[in-house]
Amino acid sequence: MVLQQQKEVPVWGTAGSGEKIVVTFAGQNKTTIADNSGNWSVKLNPMIASFTPREMTIKGANTIVLKNILVGEVWLCSGQSNMEYAMRKYSKFETAIKGYKPPEDDLNTANNPNIRIFLDRRKYMDPSPEHIGWDTAIGRPLVDFSAVGYYFAKNLYAKLHVPIGMISAAVPGSRIEPWMQASKMEIAPKMQNGKILDKLSADDRDSGKFYDTMIQPLIPFTLKGILWYQGESNCFLNENIRYAYKFKTLIESWRNDWKNKKLPFYFVQIAPYNYSAAKDVRHHTTENLPEFWEAQALALHLKNTNMIVITDLVDSIVDLHPGYKWEVGRRLSLVAENKAYGQKNVICSGPVYQKIKILHNAIEVTFSNVGSGLASRDGQTLSWFSIAGADGKFVAAKAEIVDNKVIVTAPDVQHPLSVRFGWNEAAQSNFINKEGLPATPFRSDNPWDKLF
Repeated sequence: MVLQQQKEVPVWGTAGSGEKIVVTFAGQNKTTIADNSGNWSVKLNPMIASFTPREMTIKGANTIVLKNILVGEVWLCSGQSNMEYAMRKYSKFETAIKGYKPPEDDLNTANNPNIRIFLDRRKYMDPSPEHIGWDTAIGRPLVDFSAVGYYFAKNLYAKLHVPIGMISAAVPGSRIEPWMQASKMEIAPKMQNGKILDKLSADDRDSGKFYDTMIQPLIPFTLKGILWYQGESNCFLNENIRYAYKFKTLIESWRNDWKNKKLPFYFVQIAPYNYSAAKDVRHHTTENLPEFWEAQALALHLKNTNMIVITDLVDSIVDLHPGYKWEVGRRLSLVAENKAYGQKNVICSGPVYQKIKILHNAIEVTFSNVGSGLASRDGQTLSWFSIAGADGKFVAAKAEIVDNKVIVTAPDVQHPLSVRFGWNEAAQSNFINKEGLPATPFRSDNPWDKLF
């Protein structure tokens, strides 16, 4: 396995009440006594990264020896099927048509023993002969592992040159509620305007189901950060602001669990998909997904969070599982490089809406994260912009880049007041920065931003 560098590393377990425990690793010897319930824990002092495989000895009435341990960077990736999406689906990667071709057939050629993986499955988290534990990201163990998690690790390793450990805990089709301790859901969030939402726990009978079996057993294993790719199942419920508060609760509660309020938490804004065509008990419109994107983005109000946008990584909007997972992993690694590892020269985001200025019959839009400049991916006029006047009726608009801002106009709207970009479940715009990263969908008339 890999232990986190430059932080205290807890080692914990159970023994007989009052039993003396000695943990030895990397020249350190830590001693403790099991409490009346038989629980014990020690903390190893912070260590520097090491490629040298070493052994940890845990000695009490019996002795346990853990072998082949490296020290480097450890990340947890969690969510639903697009995070669980396994490397065995590599053939689908090769048929992707957008031009983001994987550099090589990693499923068959991966050969870096310094990337270690742990596939967290519910049946594996209880002590049993089925518990396969950590392994190298080579050959058979890699087949079932998260493609996003692997490509994140591969790209991060290339930049940091230290061992990387990835833990994948994801369940296809899961909503956000099962990933939180049930008691944390018993809240009625109060918005900044004083309005109180109904209790979050009312939405799902399965609160805590995956937290109890897949997350809680990992605590307090030291992490560098967390990656999250989930939301489709909640989007099918037409959620918006309620999801934002659930997401906020999950981030804050996991940080509290790991006793690290600054724990980096980076997430993926879900991809374009034809929700409005779903034969469901709920009626879906083409704007339900943009409203969900908006709810996801509200989590950026929390410190040490960041979001990647993947609106350009879809070949068909009827595919809920687009195949460009190597690019998703790469974009998450760019965020980690910039935010978690301080490589400020790394551009990790596409354009993000900042403000508008009304210019009589046009709207000037200013963006952050412009990188080395705003651009059109195909050289054509920017797509998926719309504007509205006092009547609130949005119409398709022309958008041009002028001095690293975007000027938006429409002949039928002489006095525009609001602008929207990518406000449709099918929106795959050509609007990027020159680093090739797509702009984040937005509406300037966001009703939630100042209330969250």
